Amino acid sequence: MELSQRWFLLIVTLVISLLLYLLAPILSPFLIAALLAYLADPLADRLEEMKLNRTNAVLVVFSFMLIFFFSMLLVLLPKITHQLAVVIRQIPLALNLLEQQVLPFLQQHLGLDIGSFDFAFIKSLIRDNFKQTSGLVNDVLGSIASSGLAIAAWLANLVLIPVVFFYLLRDWDIMIGKIKQLLPRDVEGNINNLARECDEVLGAFIKGQLMVMVALGVVYSIGLWMVGLDLALILGMLAGVASIVPYMGFVVGIVAAIIAAMVQFSDPSILIWVTLVFLVGQALEGMVLTPLLVGDKIGLHPVAVIFAIMAGGQLFGFIGILIALPVAAVIMVFLRHFHSDYKQSALYDKDPSVVEQSDIDIDTAVSNNSSSVQNTDPEL
Repeated sequence: MELSQRWFLLIVTLVISLLLYLLAPILSPFLIAALLAYLADPLADRLEEMKLNRTNAVLVVFSFMLIFFFSMLLVLLPKITHQLAVVIRQIPLALNLLEQQVLPFLQQHLGLDIGSFDFAFIKSLIRDNFKQTSGLVNDVLGSIASSGLAIAAWLANLVLIPVVFFYLLRDWDIMIGKIKQLLPRDVEGNINNLARECDEVLGAFIKGQLMVMVALGVVYSIGLWMVGLDLALILGMLAGVASIVPYMGFVVGIVAAIIAAMVQFSDPSILIWVTLVFLVGQALEGMVLTPLLVGDKIGLHPVAVIFAIMAGGQLFGFIGILIALPVAAVIMVFLRHFHSDYKQSALYDKDPSVVEQSDIDIDTAVSNNSSSVQNTDPEL
């Protein structure tokens, strides 16, 4: 690649990054639609192979996803609302459990001094905060209801996602082809290889890791429901979402489930069944789900996952969280290629034979110059 091409690609990348930063407040529906189109494109391609034209294939995929989304919304929303109400009711019970059982146990066996804990103050603080929170929510909802522009913007984004998704999915292959045509001819092959590797990594993460998260959420929810927990759905979903970081779902889920089980049953024997649910889920994740759905293509360390999510949220807010891990996966692909090129370059380890040969050439040149000077001295 020539120097001018490198500068051109660098300038294009910087301009696109700057535009993404400046337009971040309005990008949410477009990025969500692009993510859905990326996920649905292989299914549309399969339908095209079954003799459907692109528009009809997109209509089938679009209708299926729309029906699935609204069905899940109608099924899950009432249950989640009910379980949130249960959470609010159980907070005082959790405080009583902490005051009457947990801390006395720690004081007896670990020598912890609990005299400094003012539970009456903590309970009143939580109760006041709940009142303030409910009042704040009512104020926010009232201001939103009185603001026609806010409602219009929210509805516009809600309607915009399926519209943009439909058009992006319909023209996905055409857009990819046009982007390839714009690439410099002498670097098209290298960029295509990089793009193919990035697609494999993104596919492994977005299509694989998200499926693992959903599967674990279902497994944990069903298991906790069989145990008898009232908060089985919320806790299972929480553990599934936290599984985006390896082992985080297991730790977060089992701690939250143990607390909920003790508050609800006040029977330590129930903890055996809660622990068994999460051990089964962890075994399924390690031996079945991750090898089958994700494989070993992502290459993101758990610390890198946490850092990417936090950095994305800090820089771009919700948009940053949405694109943090896909961007981090792509960056890892480029870093692997950069690492390989660096290890093969003279900056890392110049070939000793080349160094020795260059030293010999320098010594030969110096000796030749010295002999030529000596030959010319008598004439002078």
